[in-house]
Amino acid sequence: MKSTLRISLKSGERIFVNGAVLRVDRKVAVEFLNDVTFLLENHVLQPEQATTPLRQLYFIAQMALINPEGAEQSIAMFRKSVIMLLSCFKNEEVLAELKRVDALVTQDRVFEALKAIRGLYPLEDRILNNHEMAPATIEQIRREIAPW
Repeated sequence: MKSTLRISLKSGERIFVNGAVLRVDRKVAVEFLNDVTFLLENHVLQPEQATTPLRQLYFIAQMALINPEGAEQSIAMFRKSVIMLLSCFKNEEVLAELKRVDALVTQDRVFEALKAIRGLYPLEDRILNNHEMAPATIEQIRREIAPW
């Protein structure tokens, strides 16, 4: 057993734990005494927020954590998405980080992969704003990997 993990939540805040959604009615600290898969509400991307290729990849990966019963399907979609993104991005930093993210997911370290994807958002925004990816490529990615 790993060491305990303590998380503080504010009144009304939600946390996603092993597929369950919990909302607290007052400020509380939760201590996890064993291994658990969780996402804090502020790290959960809603479908309407998945507006760019990397945000869509994040959404797919987070589904593996939020919905453990469908994790296998989410991981399969994640793999397909990573392959497409590796062929679309030209930026070496993005490509290297996508490969690292894929390795993290392969090692069942999805939470760490999510953090790494979030770290790429500013770079992706710059690439999209500077039109360093063809608009047709972006639309193709959206059609192919959009999870909804």
